[in-house]
Amino acid sequence: MESYVLDWANLLLRWVHVITAIAWIGSSFYFVFLDSSLTPPEDEDLKKQGVSGELWAVHGGGFYHPVKFAGAPPKLPGNLHWFYWESYSTWLTGFSLFTISYLWSAGTYLIDKSVMAWHPHAAIAVALSFLVVFWLAYDAICRIFGQRKNGDAIVGVLVAILVCVASFLACHWFAGRAAFLLVGAMMATAMSANVFFWIIPGQRKMIASMKAGEPVDPIHGKRGKQRSVHNTYFTLPVLFAMLSNHYSFTYSHPHNWLVLIVMMAAGAAIRQFFVLRHGYKLGRNAHPWPYAAVGVLAIIGMLVWLKPAPQTSAMNSGAAPAQSTGASSTIGYQEIKPVLEQRCYMCHGAAVQMKNVRLDSPEAVASHAQAIYQQVVVSKIMPMNNATNITDTERDVIKRWFEAGAKTE
Repeated sequence: MESYVLDWANLLLRWVHVITAIAWIGSSFYFVFLDSSLTPPEDEDLKKQGVSGELWAVHGGGFYHPVKFAGAPPKLPGNLHWFYWESYSTWLTGFSLFTISYLWSAGTYLIDKSVMAWHPHAAIAVALSFLVVFWLAYDAICRIFGQRKNGDAIVGVLVAILVCVASFLACHWFAGRAAFLLVGAMMATAMSANVFFWIIPGQRKMIASMKAGEPVDPIHGKRGKQRSVHNTYFTLPVLFAMLSNHYSFTYSHPHNWLVLIVMMAAGAAIRQFFVLRHGYKLGRNAHPWPYAAVGVLAIIGMLVWLKPAPQTSAMNSGAAPAQSTGASSTIGYQEIKPVLEQRCYMCHGAAVQMKNVRLDSPEAVASHAQAIYQQVVVSKIMPMNNATNITDTERDVIKRWFEAGAKTE
């Protein structure tokens, strides 16, 4: 019953998390586009009001004319929308999902004893510290170097190094799947913290000064803009880290930390292409195609590097199993059954059928032969984090059984 309730909680939280993330990322992307697409106003009345940029757009059968004021508008409207609940809701649902999916069952999903054999409580504490320590280090970098000469470049390099170090440590301390997700959660936490600690408080101070008729300190706008720009470059790397847990060929690789870093860098480069593309259309900068090229080439490089060695099965090819004296020709169901009993029945037997998969009969094994081979031999993600301590020799038995035709009679 507990597993059933957790599955429902996981489903509903994931649903809400995706909805709120779409709202947050969508508004973030829109405002980056808007800032990059604004042109100086042509109307004299707009200039007199202090408008620094305008955009004409058409959407949904109507025309829109958003304008941006360089400073305080002539009059603050009574209905002023604040963009923050999109961020807060995304983080709250994401952290809740991380809690029930990984922290709740840390011994199964967070810990891989072949990577680091520690107590679940210690693993949970260290995982949570990633969220806090990364934010503190990132925030310190921004505050110390952000307003210096070439501050944006210095901050960019230091934050990139920080992300690389965190990715390396996460992949050497936690199960690969959890490590990727943790790095994504770490960066997403910094994004939401930017909104909570800097962007919204700065905007509140600006509005308070406007209402009081006092000069507005420009530092609030500069800081808010800086953190907002960081958020947009974090977005695609975070999305990759979050989605990668569905694709074991990424996080199960021996050098998974490098896979994560390269793919996140590719995402950031591609995001840079889209950001600069708006300015290129207005003649503000050169065509940003090199950024897209770098990102795409990095992805292609990963595709080639991670390509698995070709594997064939007599069962799938239609060919008769080899009759040589090789050991693979003699492997049958009776040879793999002890391995399944010891390593798989715990989660896929008569008592429990995780993901509705049962492997305690020849018929069931036959129906899942391809999946068994892929998950036990190729990707090696099962048993989950090797909780039942399957050996390489036992994986090889299953490999030879599959390649000999996956017989179950």
